[in-house]
Amino acid sequence: MEDDAPVIYGLEFQARALTPQTAETDSIRFLVGTQSLKYDNQIHIIDFDDENNIINKNVLLHQVGEIWHISASPADKGVLATCYNKTSDSKVLTCAAVWRMPEDSEPGSHESPDDSASTAHTLELLCHLDNTTHGSMACQTYCIENAHGQLVRDLDFNPNKQYHLASCGDDCKVKFWDTRNVTEPVKTLEEHSHWVWNVRYNHSHDQLVLTGSSDSRVILSNMVSISSEPFGHLVDDDDLSDQEERRPEKSQEPPQDSVIATYEEHEDSVYAVDWSSADPWLFASLSYDGRLVINRVPRALKYHILL
Repeated sequence: MEDDAPVIYGLEFQARALTPQTAETDSIRFLVGTQSLKYDNQIHIIDFDDENNIINKNVLLHQVGEIWHISASPADKGVLATCYNKTSDSKVLTCAAVWRMPEDSEPGSHESPDDSASTAHTLELLCHLDNTTHGSMACQTYCIENAHGQLVRDLDFNPNKQYHLASCGDDCKVKFWDTRNVTEPVKTLEEHSHWVWNVRYNHSHDQLVLTGSSDSRVILSNMVSISSEPFGHLVDDDDLSDQEERRPEKSQEPPQDSVIATYEEHEDSVYAVDWSSADPWLFASLSYDGRLVINRVPRALKYHILL
């Protein structure tokens, strides 16, 4: 199989929740949560063998409701949090909770919780997340008014450049902001043809930005001009201004932002995209029909960034 060929995994149920197992830095591992109104929902632990292009899985039961969002602990790989819906007295309640996975939940240890009712693995509830008993602790630090023409669906902070974040929304746009001056975005992308549900910076090379949309496409962009590495190495804002003063009039061409690749392996709305915490050149995307696709940054760009 070609190194850049995608690897596809299909879930039994619809899904829209995806996260890397952040505390796991040795193995390429993602967590996927399902959305089913009829059956018990599940969390799929997806372990990707990069050398052989093979996916190993483990499935845990999430019996309390359909999963809308999932997040893994950055410190303990056995802990995760979910936002979910459940019905009570003909009402739909939105809840959140922190869970611990079973110790023997490594992928491949068992294939499905339906193998045996007595051995079905479920999550251990650690606590519910409910602010009603503690009151509101929120404190607004800044506000971007009218950030998008319609609903804002997601945002992500640049992990390597202070004050910078990206947002996306139902106006089909991805906007990059400097929170020190929010009167207008630093940059705007208009590559998608429908609502943009997800935007993610690469944690190691923040010029690499992923977006997923209801147009069933995943787009990988190279936003080098507004990254922390505009000249091929890590710089901060003070270094950048000093370099601009010292550069001769005839210098290298300014960095060009561009779309690196458009991935079209999905046939339904792409609700989640995320980078692997173990391999900065690998990412996953999830569409509503339960299709998980694992892709890689093109090798030519990878070597260009590294060399």
